[in-house]
Amino acid sequence: MLSDNIKKGVDKAPNLSLLYALGFTKEEIERPLIGVVSSFSEVVPGHMHLDKITQAVKDGIRAAGGTPIMFPAIAVCDGIAMGHVGMKYSLVSRELIADSTEAMAMAHQFDGLVMIPNCDKNVPGLLMAAARLNIPAIFCAGGPMLAGRLKDGRRTCLSHMFEAVGAYHAGKLDEAGVEDYTENACPSCGSCSGMYTANSMNCLTEAIGMSLRGNGTIPAPYSARIRLAKHTGMKIMELVEKNIRPRDIMTASAFKNAETVDMALGCSTNTMLHLPAIAHEAGVEIDLNKANNISSQTPNLCHLAPAGDTFMEDLDLAGGVYAVMTELAKKDLLDLDLITATGKTVRENLEGVKNLNPEIIRPINNPYSETGGIAVLKGNLAPDGCVVKRSAVAPEMMTHEGPARVFDSEDEAIAAIFGHKIKSGDVVVIRYEGPKGGPGMREMLNPTSAICGMGLGESVALITDGRFSGATRGASIGHVSPEAASGGTIALVHEGDIIAIDINNCKIELKVDEQELAKRKAAWKCPEPKIKTGYLSRYAKLVSSADKGAILE
Repeated sequence: MLSDNIKKGVDKAPNLSLLYALGFTKEEIERPLIGVVSSFSEVVPGHMHLDKITQAVKDGIRAAGGTPIMFPAIAVCDGIAMGHVGMKYSLVSRELIADSTEAMAMAHQFDGLVMIPNCDKNVPGLLMAAARLNIPAIFCAGGPMLAGRLKDGRRTCLSHMFEAVGAYHAGKLDEAGVEDYTENACPSCGSCSGMYTANSMNCLTEAIGMSLRGNGTIPAPYSARIRLAKHTGMKIMELVEKNIRPRDIMTASAFKNAETVDMALGCSTNTMLHLPAIAHEAGVEIDLNKANNISSQTPNLCHLAPAGDTFMEDLDLAGGVYAVMTELAKKDLLDLDLITATGKTVRENLEGVKNLNPEIIRPINNPYSETGGIAVLKGNLAPDGCVVKRSAVAPEMMTHEGPARVFDSEDEAIAAIFGHKIKSGDVVVIRYEGPKGGPGMREMLNPTSAICGMGLGESVALITDGRFSGATRGASIGHVSPEAASGGTIALVHEGDIIAIDINNCKIELKVDEQELAKRKAAWKCPEPKIKTGYLSRYAKLVSSADKGAILE
């Protein structure tokens, strides 16, 4: 066992004495030592209950003959961080989480790890750490929040809350209406109730094989989530005994399975940042260009919020991620012979699983669309690609051409939107918000929800080198690469330039001739960095472009 390095032999007596100082008995120390990485905190709604999940995981480990030892992982609440400098710290926390978990696991020589994440960057950060460390590991997330209910009985969620602010500024909703959303949109603990980034990544953790069934969909307040945690604690002991490691599970074929499920579920565009970053740690390279090939073969089967009016609890009742995978398996779209953290293959995991609600999970022969939920667009505006959640775009915006309204920050764009300066037909361009230029690649839920809330979601597009919350809907195109701070074409766009978008054909073009663009490029100068000290400054110097997953190089 790895833990022998801190507890076996006379030379390790000093190390052993410190384990005794923790109150462990000789019997406990002789068992496998399992690190329990708990993301519990009192500032993130998705994590406020993880102390209960952590205790259940520890109970499961003890029941199966191991000794659990908890240590913490940080997490940023994107909703609370939204709309101010705090959002610059969201994506960058992913690397902090991976690095600090690596440090703790290696320093203390755990025999296995149970990861307990829930929210947006916490899940991929811990998956990156698991792949990097490659010691037996399994995940048990905190689970999704229940959908809210307004006073009139309508179900609601966080994306509706953000759009309510736009509706207020458009004069379509009064203060009492905003208060109704404020008090009722987020009614419980858990990751916000739609197919946003946190739930997308927890579902893909299940799809890639790093968790037990239900990880992505069992609601946070349900007792079934506690039982899942106990079983996860028990299962890590089996993985340790069989020496099944993350890189045995997270293979190239497993990532393709995850991308396929991603397209079927209609996940957040942030998965196009996180999957390549996780794969990189596992020694697998994901080519963003191949996403469209997977999408072209994968029907979109689910329209959860923000794409539709159903929520994670509905997906769970319909059979969850495994039921979606069962539909995909009917057309041989998955590799079923891969080992998973259950100790069984995908094929064995799916035995007897049925789609219990064809309205929530469309049958494979009756999908919402024949193509997947995400599209990668290319053209002179984004030579290395950009990403859109196609399943959440109104049909009339699948093709669009209009004048650019150019802003060098999210804050400038928000002021213009709320100031009624954006008109039907416009293409809002927000730049210098990429991984390097932000720095930190802020989410753009405020401007996108403002556009939708003000009734412009079917007539205005938004393009950015930043990124979007999973709660974003509409013709919102992010991750433009190369970014503005690296001299990408998006830095050369002038007010009024015509931009043409063709989502079905995966194209995006700035209608300015090459000679004029060359002239603008020669005159362009990179602005002074927005942040010159601290972690963000170091991050900006090391981070790659969005098409590479915004990994640190």
